[in-house]
Amino acid sequence: MDLNLLYDKQAIESKVKELAGQIDEDFKESRNPLILVGVLKGAFIFLADLARQLQTTHSIDFIAVSSYGERGGDQGEVKILLDTRQVLRDKNVVIVEDITDSGKTLAILSKIFAAKGAAQVKVCCLLKRGGKDPATVIDYCGFVVPEQAWLVGYGLDYKEENRTLDEIYSMKKPS
Repeated sequence: MDLNLLYDKQAIESKVKELAGQIDEDFKESRNPLILVGVLKGAFIFLADLARQLQTTHSIDFIAVSSYGERGGDQGEVKILLDTRQVLRDKNVVIVEDITDSGKTLAILSKIFAAKGAAQVKVCCLLKRGGKDPATVIDYCGFVVPEQAWLVGYGLDYKEENRTLDEIYSMKKPS
């Protein structure tokens, strides 16, 4: 597998600190608790690093979804495989995602969390595909990546491989 370095450790660390600073600034005056909800599996490394950089008191939860429509099947259908365990009512929720393509899944999750009574719902993703307008607002965005790039490392995988690399690489898109 031919990998090309896209973002090294230092660039990722710097961006994570920047995003944490933005989140801290936005929630420093809030009386509502902050909860980070990581979208499994890809966001777990980013979420851990982001959480360690935050100065704002927060808790962590996870959600796992299966999204149909991006790889065929019914357009826009999102199936919850693992729901959050914490009560979201009156909490500020930041959905933490590794990468967004269309943003449809994040838009649906935002609506679900709002319906559960969240005080605010914001979206933080490390990577966003360029050339596309996501279906939801990305409040905190790390890097804009080429639309056609296939990425691995720092939570991103190809067939469950290369997820734990500590840098982000592009690779030739599998056929």
